Amino acid sequence: MRGTCRGCVLAVLIWLATSQLGHAQLVQEMIQIPVAVKDRFGKEVARDMVVTVFVEESTPKPRPILLIGHGRAPNARGRASMGRAVYSVNARWFAQLGFLVAVPTRIGYGVTGGDDVEETGDCSRKDYPPAYAAAAQQTLRALEVLRLRSDTLKDRAVIVGQSFGGATAISVAAQNPPGVQATINFAGGGGGNPETSPQNPCSPWALNQMFADYGKTARIPTLWIYTENDMYFGPRLPRQWFDAYRQSGGIGDYMLYPPVGNSGHGFFTMAPELWRPRVLEFLQAHGYPHLQTAAAAPEVQQAGASAAEPKE
Repeated sequence: MRGTCRGCVLAVLIWLATSQLGHAQLVQEMIQIPVAVKDRFGKEVARDMVVTVFVEESTPKPRPILLIGHGRAPNARGRASMGRAVYSVNARWFAQLGFLVAVPTRIGYGVTGGDDVEETGDCSRKDYPPAYAAAAQQTLRALEVLRLRSDTLKDRAVIVGQSFGGATAISVAAQNPPGVQATINFAGGGGGNPETSPQNPCSPWALNQMFADYGKTARIPTLWIYTENDMYFGPRLPRQWFDAYRQSGGIGDYMLYPPVGNSGHGFFTMAPELWRPRVLEFLQAHGYPHLQTAAAAPEVQQAGASAAEPKE
């Protein structure tokens, strides 16, 4: 990796919100973390990755860390216009539970920019593992730097991801990083395009093999969450990926929810009230038994670069 974190994590206070009930304060910061990763051709790309951090100041310090990985738009224009990934509603909920929540905008996306290190090749012969390895490396780099803060626990962390970020959470689990108690995969996968090939992602067999390989080494508890009307991956393929993962030795629970909206792929942001009880139960069972749902927090106003809720 490029350099150390001294002087490279520049916190910029974005907004301070005070609840009308009590003195709850939700603070959002934007920091920069230097990362260097390789694409599938072995080319190294170095960049300052923008990471949005949420903290509920009324929660006890030091806090465990929870990282949320964003998805991947099917086209370059969507990736470039993503702005800054935040998932602010769900980040706020996890912060209320007592986590320091971080949402990296990875290399090749939005305000971080740079080469597309997560490109996976032609649809008929996708090469997925290098892309998820690059995303996982950036996730773990963010975790490494955040653990240097005085307000974080060094051995308590959870990785969450949506779509491409969900599969990245499983890639992280396969590496068994110390101090990570659990990972949660929302609609994880790759190569999907609901407009050109609904419920029929590119090279699904390659994803099946990738998840099977992850299961050979992963020993961290995982939760996989999908919907019946996911227009990127459909209801059948994700279950096959999970079964391949489990049969290879991976540890996990699988949840398939009924249809949500026109496409349940965005379930993470579309209907959090449906999945939150199951996620809370999962976290309580895997390292966080004392978590309790808090009262609603105030909205957090965004400033600076535009913030996004990417779905794929």
